Amino acid sequence: MSEFTIYHNPRCSKSRQTLELLQSKGIEPKVVEYLKTPPSANALKNIIKLLGVSPRDIMRKKEAEYKEAGLDNESLTKDQQIKLMIENPKVIERPIVFSKSKAAVGRPPENILEII
Repeated sequence: MSEFTIYHNPRCSKSRQTLELLQSKGIEPKVVEYLKTPPSANALKNIIKLLGVSPRDIMRKKEAEYKEAGLDNESLTKDQQIKLMIENPKVIERPIVFSKSKAAVGRPPENILEII
């Protein structure tokens, strides 16, 4: 089993490039198509902690669902933001590569080289 997991969207070129970069380094990550299988609240909290960011830092703010879900409301708590991200996984930045102790957002794909 791979040490790494990638939250992947096969329709996204950056996500495909990141997966290819991992594979070119001999890493076959566990691939999770997060639009079909959104992360749990605990998983998303852990990734946010590993990244050292806030939930809002890994949101795709230009997606229609961002405003439609009310994620542009600055008064939402972190737990409320995470709940809405899980309910609207399209707003989660992609791709995210992580292991038990580290994580990186593959934008650009080369960002993941810091954690492998």
